[in-house]
Amino acid sequence: MKMSYEQIMKDLKNKVYRPVYFLAGQEPYFIDRITEYIASHALPEEARSFNQMIVYGRDTSAHEIVDLARRFPMMSSHQVVIVKEAQDLPSLEAFEHYLNDPMKSTILVINYKYKTLSNRLKVYKALEKNGIYFESKKLYENSIPLWIENYLKSKGYSMNPGVGMLLTEHLGSDLNRIAGELDKLMIVLPKNENTVTAKHIEEYIGISKEYNNFELTSALARKDILKSNRIVKHFGNHPKNYSITLTLAAIYFFFSKSLVYHYLSNKSRDEAARVLGIHSFHMKDYEAAARNYSAEKLKQIISLLREYDVKSKGFIPVSAEDGDLLKELIYKILH
Repeated sequence: MKMSYEQIMKDLKNKVYRPVYFLAGQEPYFIDRITEYIASHALPEEARSFNQMIVYGRDTSAHEIVDLARRFPMMSSHQVVIVKEAQDLPSLEAFEHYLNDPMKSTILVINYKYKTLSNRLKVYKALEKNGIYFESKKLYENSIPLWIENYLKSKGYSMNPGVGMLLTEHLGSDLNRIAGELDKLMIVLPKNENTVTAKHIEEYIGISKEYNNFELTSALARKDILKSNRIVKHFGNHPKNYSITLTLAAIYFFFSKSLVYHYLSNKSRDEAARVLGIHSFHMKDYEAAARNYSAEKLKQIISLLREYDVKSKGFIPVSAEDGDLLKELIYKILH
């Protein structure tokens, strides 16, 4: 059967284990967390040396994995067999017969990262009857700040508005990387500080709370020429830390959503935030952009962004450095 991450984790925490977990999909974070939980909790520590095995798809075959899964545990009620990098297995056919009649004393965990299983395959149909199929999907970037907020909440922390966007902008959508940075941050935070702020992000993770794409789009929304140029100058002076590709993408994301906002019939903050797929805290920037730029100007800006994206990637020969290209673009946006 198919189950969500939350359903699987709820069962695991209630000590409800299934004979087979087939964990597939593009987002490794959720696959890793499920696998780690089973590895750490399904067996008592003293039983793991004899009854917990980890194998790799590139080094084994489905037949060999089935042979392992059919073994009886030693001095334990269960054994755990974890298959990492199962996407490297040459074939999955040998699993079909096993999945039709899996060992009740084995918990077989198959990590099938970056791929999915077709529901037309016999293996999939067997999983529907006797195992769990979980597809770990990549989160859309606009969902990452909420995921960060929930992750911190699960650890007993909260965050100030804007922190999630700041982290997403600089760390991207790699949840393992984001979780790693947050875990390190929570270790070094003073004992009585349970709210993560932009200052913490700057001090402990090294992301500037003043010079970032979020602050740039906010300055552009307000037509703050001085602040916009100060940020762009900083970007140009530190090209290794600020990718023009990411900056152009952030500006494009902001102004394309600002154009959508222009045409909304219901511009209440909560409804507009829902339609745009953003946190309502950030709506003040879109409201400012709507006041300062007409729909026609926004269309021109989006056209400019496409032009400068092509220039920055070298498809149109230009002699300017990335920093100069960005200065030129910002001037055209603001004037």
